[in-house]
This record gives sequence, C-alpha cells and structure tokens, in this order.
Amino acid sequence: MSRVQWRADETKRDPRAHYANGVTAIFIHHTDTPNAYDCADVPHILRNLYTGQTRDQGWGDLGYNFVVDRCGNIYEGRAGGVDRPVVGSHTQGFNQGTAGIAAIGTFGRGTKVPAPMEHAIAALAAWKLGLRGVDPRSKVRLTSTNDKSRYPKGTSASFYAISAHRDGFATDCPGEALVARLPAIRHLAADLQGRSARTPFGAAPPVTLRTLHQGSS
Repeated sequence: MSRVQWRADETKRDPRAHYANGVTAIFIHHTDTPNAYDCADVPHILRNLYTGQTRDQGWGDLGYNFVVDRCGNIYEGRAGGVDRPVVGSHTQGFNQGTAGIAAIGTFGRGTKVPAPMEHAIAALAAWKLGLRGVDPRSKVRLTSTNDKSRYPKGTSASFYAISAHRDGFATDCPGEALVARLPAIRHLAADLQGRSARTPFGAAPPVTLRTLHQGSS
C-alpha cells in the first residue's frame, strides 16, 4: 500500500529524500504497539506512527522504509521511492545503504509471529536485496556513521543481510520472538530469490514489485 493509499500527510515530512548507492542489508524492527488490531485499521496506525516520528522524534519522515502488518500487507514507509535506496531513520549508525522493515506489533518472548507477516517480510527482503544481487543468508560489512550505535563511528562491522535492529543499536527491538524467526526468514527469502539447493539461482521467477503487490491483500 502506497503512502497515498494510507493517506500520509506529505506536509509533515522533509521535502527532500536522501539516497545511498544501494541497499545491501535489511534491519528488522517492531513498532512496539499492540498486537490485537484489525488490519483495516492499519492506515490509522501508520498515521499515528508518522506523526510521532516526525513531530516528537524529529526524524523528518516515518523512520522505516517499509511496514508490514499481521495480515501480510506491505506498506510504503519513508518517502522517496520504494525501489530506490532511500536512507531512513531506523537504525542509529547504520541507515546508510540499508532498509528498515517494521512489523506492526510487539514481539517479546513467547509471542506468536503471524505466518503472513513472516512471509511478507521475507518476500519484501528478497525483492529489495535482489535489486543488488544480495543473498539474504549472507553476511555483509557496514560502517557505523554514529557513535551512538553499538559500534564507534567509522568502525566496520559484519551483519547478516537480514539483521535485527538490536544487532546495530542497544535495544530489545524487534523482540525475542521475531529475532528467533530471522533464520527462517533468511532462508525463505533466499528460496524466493531462487537460491535453494533444489532451485539453482536464476531458475525461479524473481520476486518483483508486481508479485509483492499481488501477494498482499
């Protein structure tokens, strides 16, 4: 769902987006909001998050590049073009060259991660990383741009191509339950790219923006 569809007030954000050279890693977040929501109400939830992150946090826009709900619907987050390497405000020190995907809800230990949400995260990551040919199961090196991250500014660190917010910043986000699902999400994303042992890379149809839209209700 586009920003137009969830009715983002474009007067609240900075008018100019910032871009990296490409996206080589994804950081997974949760919104730390209630889980018992109706998916029809998600546009309202997003507008509230947007207001909080622009007015109260001063991030200039929604911090996340994408947001996923428990029904598996995918929403455009930060403005600038979903297929472009927009620099977000999601992982202190590691916003450059990465994308942030936020799962709506709170995923502490023992919480069930809905299967449609998990599949949507994997499909979105497969597509976004696939634009640069990055294997979702691989590790990449990122350089910290901020001393407030887990690594001093200028430090090069190794991350999974699909990592948790807490891997780069001192936080519990995205919660123990979602962190526990990241290995499965990485492998599913690789399968969706056609990288499984059963399907040589390139033999399966690639995940595209069109198939992502077809996969969400």
